[in-house]
Amino acid sequence: MPGFFEKLGGNALYYVNQTGRMGVFLFYSVINILKPPYKISPAVKQIYVIGTLSIFVIIFTGAFTGMVLGLQGYHTLRKFGAEGLLGSVVALSLIRELGPVLAALMVTGRAGSAICAEIGIMRISEQIDALECMAIDPHKYIVAPKFIAGIISMPLLTSIFDVVGILGGYVVGVKLMGGDEGAYFSSMYKDVEFQDVYMGFIKAVCFGFLIILITASKGFYVHLEKGGGFGAEGVSYATTSAVVMASVTILLFDYFLTSVLL
Repeated sequence: MPGFFEKLGGNALYYVNQTGRMGVFLFYSVINILKPPYKISPAVKQIYVIGTLSIFVIIFTGAFTGMVLGLQGYHTLRKFGAEGLLGSVVALSLIRELGPVLAALMVTGRAGSAICAEIGIMRISEQIDALECMAIDPHKYIVAPKFIAGIISMPLLTSIFDVVGILGGYVVGVKLMGGDEGAYFSSMYKDVEFQDVYMGFIKAVCFGFLIILITASKGFYVHLEKGGGFGAEGVSYATTSAVVMASVTILLFDYFLTSVLL
């Protein structure tokens, strides 16, 4: 029993330390985002890495998500004689929930893992220490452009996901299943309100911020991670841990944001 309590206490202290480190990391990152000089080119480069290079996976995921919604929605609504509401069902499902959440999970897997590995390798190869020796703040030089890019990229990627998903639902629900084309778009126009779009954008911005915070801080403190250290195995462990933590956090925050915004 003493061994159990020691292990439990050790784990509790580790996670308290980890939360504190993430808070300090967030503080210095926000300070450096707001502090001049402002350099646009590093942020533009990160928008390309996080946003542009994620477009293919976003289009692919959005198309098949919309197609599944169109197929399932058509069969379910037909039981109640309400096929005409298919457009609003597909659009509201995507804009409010599935678009922001699934786009964030895709970006976490593609770009978040790369961010954690990149910064982790910079840490274990002592590049971050070298920057500090040259009086260059790594939060300003490495992390701040990624935060800016994540906050800008996520709403744009979510918009693409929503539009492609709505078209996917249209192809299946109207072209393949024989639904009414006019009813599909008119129900969407009638039922989707500005508040729905606003909710989706707020979620996308928050998710972009969380993805960068978790993945970048995990890489930045890779040498302090449990099972981490100055080696390839430590970076691998930290990257896996960052993707899992970011994914779970997105789902948790989705519930809380929905509760607040509804």
